[in-house]
Amino acid sequence: MSSPLHQRLAVELTRREAAGTRRRLPAPPAPGLVDFSSNDYLGLSRHPRVLTAVQAAAQLPAGSTGSRLLTGNSAAAEALETYLAGFHHAEAALLFNSGYAANLGFFAAVPRRGDTILYDDASHASVKDGIRGSFATAWSFRHNDVADLRRKLARATGSVFVAVEALYSMDGDMAPLPELAQLCRAKGLYLIVDEAHTNGLYGPRGEGLVAELGLADAVFARILTFGKALGSQGAAVAGPAVLRDYLLSFSRPFIYTTALPPLTVAALTAAYALLPDLGPERARLFTLSDYLKTTLNTVPGLRVPPASHVIHPVFFTTSPGPTHVRAVAAAAQAAGFDVRAIVSPTVPAGTERLRLIVHSYNTEAEIDGLARVLTPGAAQD
Repeated sequence: MSSPLHQRLAVELTRREAAGTRRRLPAPPAPGLVDFSSNDYLGLSRHPRVLTAVQAAAQLPAGSTGSRLLTGNSAAAEALETYLAGFHHAEAALLFNSGYAANLGFFAAVPRRGDTILYDDASHASVKDGIRGSFATAWSFRHNDVADLRRKLARATGSVFVAVEALYSMDGDMAPLPELAQLCRAKGLYLIVDEAHTNGLYGPRGEGLVAELGLADAVFARILTFGKALGSQGAAVAGPAVLRDYLLSFSRPFIYTTALPPLTVAALTAAYALLPDLGPERARLFTLSDYLKTTLNTVPGLRVPPASHVIHPVFFTTSPGPTHVRAVAAAAQAAGFDVRAIVSPTVPAGTERLRLIVHSYNTEAEIDGLARVLTPGAAQD
């Protein structure tokens, strides 16, 4: 069957194919590859205590059986939310099924008609999709440019929300949180910080970058994602108790979604119990992160931005484009390193890159080996 809709979909896929930007599911990583790609920063997805908790929870029902507002609530989920609030220095927290759902659920529900959302133009797609679901007016400001944010404020009306990420997922650079917090305090703005890539890694106990900087009282809401350093899935919105109650009543991605299963709640509870004692692992991660950045910047033809942390985009000074970047990634995988290419439309055309993530379980020898593979002549188109 070939209807006009079939043809339209096929044409769009053909255009993506011609541009080298068509997405396909990758093959599962081959066993034994050195991990420079996953978000499992601290290796908690395979930590023995987390696995033990999951095995114990296997005696529970396999699913939560419904939304939190119907049959999917549990004492374990409520206990986890209470723990999250205390751990992250917030009044309350509400679980969501993913960071995407949490951003969607917050921005589509809380800002209302007549309000204004000002968001960093490098914000995650989930923030932008949540904003599209809101009746508020929204403008982006240039990435990490507080001066541009100040200029956009001149047009803002109503309650004004400023949305940023603590650590940006494609460039690995940090938001200027102290300066943003100062501005929001002075102007009465509501600062929203997505801590997807800092939750578990920063702060003396892994509470996140906002807590490390002592800014918990200056931030209206934090999006705490569990699919990165916590090694699991899901997320929570942490903030005032009235925000939790409001989201519970008005956030459609929370209201109309089957709750996280007991296995996930058990894994998260165990992972959070480990975080305070993982200071050495976090320190090692940061040391390796600096080592990778320094090492790869000595490789001819490569450039790793000095501002990147933990996540490192690797740009090519010659032969840019999706075909070249994908070929280098494939060559690195063939040499035993799990390395992935990031191309348009995930990032703007012309900024294709490798995206390397460092983990506490990586080694300097592995980084040296990757540098050798990425040296010109080792990986060919």
